[in-house]
Amino acid sequence: MQFGIFTVGDVTPDPTTGRTPTEHERIKATITIAKKAEEVGLDVFATGEHHNPPFIASAPTTTLAFIAAQTERIILSTSTTLITTTDPVLIAEDYAKLQHLADGRVDLMMGRGNTGPVYPWFGKDIRDGVNLAIENYALLRRLWREDVVDWQGTFRTPLQSFTSTPRPLDGVPPFVWHGSIRTPEIAEQAAHYGDGFFHNNIFWPIEHTRQMVALYRRRFEHHGHGSADQAIVGLGGQAFMRKSSQEAKREFRPYFDNAPVYGHGPSMEDFTAQTPLVVGSPQEVIDRYLTMREEVGDYQRQLFLMDHAGLPLKTVLEQLDLLGEEVVPVLRKEMALGRPAHVPDAPTHASLVAAGGAQDATVPGVDDVTGASPAAAR
Repeated sequence: MQFGIFTVGDVTPDPTTGRTPTEHERIKATITIAKKAEEVGLDVFATGEHHNPPFIASAPTTTLAFIAAQTERIILSTSTTLITTTDPVLIAEDYAKLQHLADGRVDLMMGRGNTGPVYPWFGKDIRDGVNLAIENYALLRRLWREDVVDWQGTFRTPLQSFTSTPRPLDGVPPFVWHGSIRTPEIAEQAAHYGDGFFHNNIFWPIEHTRQMVALYRRRFEHHGHGSADQAIVGLGGQAFMRKSSQEAKREFRPYFDNAPVYGHGPSMEDFTAQTPLVVGSPQEVIDRYLTMREEVGDYQRQLFLMDHAGLPLKTVLEQLDLLGEEVVPVLRKEMALGRPAHVPDAPTHASLVAAGGAQDATVPGVDDVTGASPAAAR
């Protein structure tokens, strides 16, 4: 099972000091956090994609490529890639290039985004969100799997004899997760293709998560990709830890109370009772997350949000030490116990290559000036 962290890249004032980091400081901190995640033994670092303040999470492939150059093992992912407002041709090219730069340590999570004003900024209508996600992803799959694509749809100009470059590393596209909190159509999309389904349930009760994952599992089996318990599932999570529960609650409370996403709403006690957020000792985090398998079955990826709400970088790095040294080793061991042999691990580039065989990803016989194939010239 894979464990890691994700960031939304928020630029939030520290409520205990009143200081807001600069964008430069927050961008640099993101790199430091990713490198620390590898250092403490985590498997995945993922970054969101936002195009509005107060976030610095635009251009995720730039961030991930920079991290790839300074790491060796950790998988680099997104949380999410905006399949609705980003041209699928650009996604195909950018993430294939990132694959090459990172030697295959790349997957990505498709999502519609949760910021309505972004849609018109990129010439789209939020009312088309689900249809955009469906059509754009269908095109993206073809761009990665077919050397020459002829295509026509509703939301972008047609493509004629188009080849996306570079081709995916070893001829194997990055593995795709579909991220959704509340949209059954996205769970169905993931199941239809046999892709992963990531339920980023950080604001939702476990009953809702259980229903969404169960829907995806049923449909995964219906579409013939394997039994329901072989479906590829990921979950989101949140934690703030200190050695004692009292210390953790005392330190985190001002950050919770003033956080842009849930501050000035439910109390911290109510929120932790109703969602996956744990504020307490490492053992309390272990105890809570060991219950996730009871709710959704054996799953493949657990990501934690650790660097939000204005927490200073020093504190975030301390949290990662606790996560990597005290929490994840126990979760990894306990969740492996009793795991059926037929339940797969999360796919990696190496496992996908082994399953399908590496291919020559270069497209032969293409004019190096016009890009046209000999067949198109005839």
